[in-house]
Amino acid sequence: MSTETIIEPTYGNWRRPRRAGLGPFGLLGTVGVFGGLVVVLLASLASLQAAMVIGTPFVLGLLPMAVRTPDGRNLYQLVALRVGWSRRRARGEHLYVSGPLSARPEGRFAPPGMLSGVAALEGRDAYDRAFGVLHHRRRNLYTIVLRCEPDGGSLVDPDQVDTWVALWGEWLSRLAHEPGLRGASVVVETAPDPGTRLATEVLPRLDADAPPAARAVMQEVVDDYPSASSEMNSYITLTYAPVGGPRRDPEDVVTDLAIRVPSLLTGLVSAGGGVAEPLTAEQIAEVVRVAYDPACAADVLSVRAEHGRTGLEWIDAGPVAAVETVDAYQHDSGVSRTWLLTLAPRGTVRSSVLRTMLDASAGTRRKRVALLYRPIDPATSARIVEADRRTAQFMATSGRGMVQARAAAEVRAAEQAASEEATGAGLVEFSLMLTITVDRPDQLDDASVVVRNLTGAARISMRSANRMQAAAFSCSLPAGILPWEQTMLPHELQEAM
Repeated sequence: MSTETIIEPTYGNWRRPRRAGLGPFGLLGTVGVFGGLVVVLLASLASLQAAMVIGTPFVLGLLPMAVRTPDGRNLYQLVALRVGWSRRRARGEHLYVSGPLSARPEGRFAPPGMLSGVAALEGRDAYDRAFGVLHHRRRNLYTIVLRCEPDGGSLVDPDQVDTWVALWGEWLSRLAHEPGLRGASVVVETAPDPGTRLATEVLPRLDADAPPAARAVMQEVVDDYPSASSEMNSYITLTYAPVGGPRRDPEDVVTDLAIRVPSLLTGLVSAGGGVAEPLTAEQIAEVVRVAYDPACAADVLSVRAEHGRTGLEWIDAGPVAAVETVDAYQHDSGVSRTWLLTLAPRGTVRSSVLRTMLDASAGTRRKRVALLYRPIDPATSARIVEADRRTAQFMATSGRGMVQARAAAEVRAAEQAASEEATGAGLVEFSLMLTITVDRPDQLDDASVVVRNLTGAARISMRSANRMQAAAFSCSLPAGILPWEQTMLPHELQEAM
């Protein structure tokens, strides 16, 4: 007799991007340190007092850059966040009112904040399927939204799961070769099932001549089944910059995107995405409308089931009123709080590491988990992995004891990343955002407890997006808002800090 050992595949080898610079200082801080030393040395040639007078401001200016929070922010960034929040409150930008009784143009219910400068376009792909395109006019970016119904992991062989993960990684690596792609996101939204679709499917098919007992059983199923079930929707957003120059006509950009949609959908299906299709502009507006007003979810489903469409336009997808506070965002019939990823799971994990986070959570109206991806072009990827490899080797040869053992593990990870990149693998920066919506503000404390349990099971660390809840709420929507594209400072300058 022989026994065969089944080894479940594990995944990992991700790492936080290394910050250039000396110790906790970024590149700007390191330049300031050496520049300050040169100036102080030159001043010391004149007198010691002059060196102290010139060196003290340098020390006081550089010290906040050496103090960092666990997620890597320095004191200057924390102060800038508080100052920005105080200015927004002073100008009343934390309040939003729309509709006929507001000062908004045309009296429409336009989405607020970073979604206010977005316009909805529509095109048709090679298979004559309608798909919506969100034009971010301020940044001149274009977003398409794909919806899929992923195959579940239950009763699936580990080999098949491993194949799906490999094909998903290949799909992500191909994004680096997409012309003009700025970023992508995967949004998984869960909510209690309102039972509208079940009732639409069952009740019209009941035979009037059926026995009363049979009719009563089917009616009881329609009434009780939704209370123990949930609906799950998965969306993939892809945000592009126009290829050929910023002055390119939007219709030409939509035509260019129409060519790419079929191949993107094919890759998703191969990676276990199940049935995949592009969302129309009307369907995107419905998703955003329900996110701002969860109480209307059943009405939207009912109208769509009865008439085949809702007729909702993007200009009416926003809330009637919204109020942003330090740690919450209140909008129409819901109150939301968003958390940001600070530390990915250490070591290796299995494919089910995020399963508890993606499942529906009791006591919440809606929950969205958004994975944000920033593909890196192949040339930059090669430079990054080689730089990490040299840095890891230097740390391994310069340390002792436990530091050397940990550095040796860093060397193995860096060597593996360099080998995989050399054989065609892609390099992607990723992050995660979690938004939970409840009915009342007093339920947010319970939602925070739920999040702590979820993050503990997933072996990740998250923090609340305090003083930027409205912006974080918009980034977790399937609308193509990329955080690194919305900052005043360039992404490269922020990395240098």
